[in-house]
Amino acid sequence: MKNSIIKKALALICALAMVFTLCACGSKDNSGSGGDSAEKSFKIGICNYVDDASLNQIVENIQSRLKEIETEKGVHFEVLYDNCNADASVMEQIISNFIAENVDLMIGVATPVAMRMQALTEDNEIPVVFSAVSDPVGAQLVDSLEKPGANVTGTSDYLDANAIMNLIFANDPTAKKIGLLYDVGQDSSTASIAAAKQYLTDKGVEIVEHTGSTADEVMLAAQAMVADGVDAVFTPTDNTIMKSELAIYETLAKAGIPHFTGADSFALNGAFLGYGVDYANLGVETANMVADILVNGADPATLAVKTFDNGTATVNTEICAELGYDFDTVAAAFKPHCTKINTITTAESFGDLQN
Repeated sequence: MKNSIIKKALALICALAMVFTLCACGSKDNSGSGGDSAEKSFKIGICNYVDDASLNQIVENIQSRLKEIETEKGVHFEVLYDNCNADASVMEQIISNFIAENVDLMIGVATPVAMRMQALTEDNEIPVVFSAVSDPVGAQLVDSLEKPGANVTGTSDYLDANAIMNLIFANDPTAKKIGLLYDVGQDSSTASIAAAKQYLTDKGVEIVEHTGSTADEVMLAAQAMVADGVDAVFTPTDNTIMKSELAIYETLAKAGIPHFTGADSFALNGAFLGYGVDYANLGVETANMVADILVNGADPATLAVKTFDNGTATVNTEICAELGYDFDTVAAAFKPHCTKINTITTAESFGDLQN
């Protein structure tokens, strides 16, 4: 009898030990309290606004930098990625899916995505890191660049529109009529267009505005610029125009009209000049902020928005030649207004240049 009781007790102890062992093996350590051998794991949702060269470059560099951080920090990032292609209903569904998947953090690439993520995380306070937001304060994503104030922070591609105006007149001091080509529905364009208008008004230069929110409208707007005889066209970091650059660049170049824009991806797709931040670096620094929040425990409310030197001018040398400009002369004129001058040729994506 006594031996039977002892055997039953030992069997019970073994069974309990097996249960605890299985529970321990099946658990996911997000807190880091499981010892040095336990790998911290985080789930991240990335939503890209639209398929264009600049934003794609950001996403690619976010993902590659996160892979590096995994090795450096001994952590694992499960990344869920989607692209809403500028469709508000699709964007809503993607973000809702991220919330249902219990992501630890969301990354919103471009202003519209970041704004919707902010709205949908007010109750759950999931951290949001944005990228390629030109005016985070103006979009009411943060209280200030230094102290964001809530669950949202990130990296900004703020554009100095006055600097591009200086480049326009360095290239052509006699310019009398400047075209502004943009989408009125793009929040990223608002501040830059307002600044350009003020600059041109103060200079006494005629302003011609044409806008478009679809590919067909953008083409018509470009053709209207030609008909109006503008001396140059300015477009800020506008995703709608960026998507159409490959379709419109020949219309402007053949008419002898240089297109000055707010990102090197425009120059890649055929604009005469792109001016602004390094979008590859923007992606890297976005990933670093993600790691700072998830791995190091930084608070988005006090983690300052990162801004960057946006003084790099990228000249499309093929378009430069088609416009009848001498590149060395152009570079000399631009040099006092830039921190760096790069060159590029026309292609659909940055990856195409490497092939």
